[in-house]
Amino acid sequence: MGPHHYGWWILLHLVLFVFWLGGDLGVFYSSRFVIDPARTPAARATALAIMSGLDLGPKICLVLFLPSGVTLMAMAPHGATLFGIALFPWWFVVSVWLFAAVWLTLAIVAHRTHGRIASVYRADLGIRFLVIAGMAAAGAYTLVATNPFGVTTDPRWLGGKILLYTAAIAAGLGIRITLRPFGAAFGRLQVEGSSAEVESVLRRSVNGCLPYVWVIWGSVLTAAALGVFKPGAKL
Repeated sequence: MGPHHYGWWILLHLVLFVFWLGGDLGVFYSSRFVIDPARTPAARATALAIMSGLDLGPKICLVLFLPSGVTLMAMAPHGATLFGIALFPWWFVVSVWLFAAVWLTLAIVAHRTHGRIASVYRADLGIRFLVIAGMAAAGAYTLVATNPFGVTTDPRWLGGKILLYTAAIAAGLGIRITLRPFGAAFGRLQVEGSSAEVESVLRRSVNGCLPYVWVIWGSVLTAAALGVFKPGAKL
């Protein structure tokens, strides 16, 4: 493929970055209305529906970041070889896209069913742990190796970007764990109305996610900066 094709893949990667961060900002803003005790339960339910709808965008972007990034690495003019063998042949790139398609399907179904289908939820969770382990190993190796995977351009920036992507996925799992008490408490709000106990659980659940949200925002922004500036690279 020519340089113009490479440019289109870069554009896709940038669009995913914009929608990921922009969608997350919308989720954060909506969450303030969800936990606002001055609003009626019906209004808070509407805010929650908006928040949930917005949250699907970043989840899609998170998954597609993986195959789009692999595609960019495969097409890069300074691409990776090891012992004269290309590390990203077409069949490998296609395999990553097929893997991402399965993961994306599971993520969307789990989101729309709120995790009620146990097999889908566990499969999505298992893939995330698998990706975290694989990407953490690849990122760390790229940072410490002299010529990682045979690449002589000093791609430590790429190792940092991979680790930041890993951190974002891990932070998403932290949000899942923190939000576990939220569903039952919000159900009580809709049935019984507001109470000090219910409001406390809702605030703790949502506000407890803020450190993980900041990790995601910082990781995505920093990864974007590394991808643009490529500090230290010998290109």
